[in-house]
Amino acid sequence: MNALKPSCLALAITAISPLAVAGQQEANGFIEDSSLTLLNRNFYMNRDFHDGGSNSQGSNGAKPASERNGYREEWAHGAILNFTSGFTQGTVGLGADAFAYGGIKLDSGRGRVGNGLLPISNNGTADAEVPDAYGEIGGAVKMRVSSTVLKYGEQRPTAPVFAMGDNRLLPEVATGFQLSSNEFARLPFEAGHFTAYNGRNSTNSDDGLFTSYAGIEADSVSFLGGTYKISDNLSLMAYASRAEEIWRQYFGSVAYVLPLADKQALDFRLVAYKTSDEGQARAGELDSTSWSAKAGYAFGPHKLTVAYQKIGDETFDFIGVDSIWLANSVQYAEFNRPNERSVQVRYDLNMADFGVPGLTLMTRYIKGDQIDFTKADPNGAYFRAGVDDEKRWERDVEAKYVVQSGSAKDLSFRLRQATYRSSSFDKGTDEVRLIVEYPLSIL
Repeated sequence: MNALKPSCLALAITAISPLAVAGQQEANGFIEDSSLTLLNRNFYMNRDFHDGGSNSQGSNGAKPASERNGYREEWAHGAILNFTSGFTQGTVGLGADAFAYGGIKLDSGRGRVGNGLLPISNNGTADAEVPDAYGEIGGAVKMRVSSTVLKYGEQRPTAPVFAMGDNRLLPEVATGFQLSSNEFARLPFEAGHFTAYNGRNSTNSDDGLFTSYAGIEADSVSFLGGTYKISDNLSLMAYASRAEEIWRQYFGSVAYVLPLADKQALDFRLVAYKTSDEGQARAGELDSTSWSAKAGYAFGPHKLTVAYQKIGDETFDFIGVDSIWLANSVQYAEFNRPNERSVQVRYDLNMADFGVPGLTLMTRYIKGDQIDFTKADPNGAYFRAGVDDEKRWERDVEAKYVVQSGSAKDLSFRLRQATYRSSSFDKGTDEVRLIVEYPLSIL
């Protein structure tokens, strides 16, 4: 797939705009349909590496492996302010979105930083520093014709092949064009072309588009795809993407929900990615298919889920924290190493039926084996000589409580714990996260 240039996106709007008029016809105005929200987020996170030598963050990168601190600890408070305008009236509606994100360090240090909550200057050197505060502002302009919207600027795409994450203090943001269309009720689709990236602990809006595992930079990322809602219970998704000079990636999924008796249902999801090298093949020769299958059974306040996942000959890599929709991508690990086979068992419990509305509990266990790095391209980014037949597992426990009423309504507390062990080079990690959030609707 060739990169989706801005002119192509504009032509796409022109081509489909006569198909429907409902979206823009309902516009009330730039201010009238606008919203302003503020999310306060307090985030504490620690990681205890069983192999301290694997921790190269902060000032640890300047020390011999035997002297590194294997304990990371960060505590910070963030404010996430988002403004979304309405559209001006008329055939073509115009609007703008803006954001202001800020974070304050409450506790950490040059030898304990590295969990992704706080930025690090001079990272990996003896002069590493953690600022007391950081922030960023940005936005995007947009126009709407009928039920199709074109945006340019800093935004947060959510496509399965390129999605900005929000699993630390502040969200990720990418810069570029995005087209989204709801002209057909059962066939929404989108396209995008992005050239820069702002990571979750970065203040730079022009960071490179680096892959999460190989650390290889793409010149741009383009994608096209959508969802076909066959019925209220069955939907299909298909996407194609290009990380320029690295890979072409194709995604497909099938999701189905089968209602049973009262408060009972089965749900199924099959997801697959096909990745092939393209252009300069900066990560090496790639030809890999990775997939997962998941089934869940909900009955009353309970839900049981099982999943199976299989990775191809190369690590399943991606750009953007949420650009992996495989079932066994969990709290600490993605179980995405070359040739890895993994299974998951998960249990969820909603305590509302037991007299505690707002409290939910979750636990899961994932086990992976057959990890083999030796089948990847020997000259590529994912090859490791002699690393084969490796195994690992992860156990996660989570509790979340959301205040249901009163002046503190929607205030939430989330406690997450992960235990990870591996026979490979990263040995094991214990992790704790405590997240407190309070959303406010200002406008």
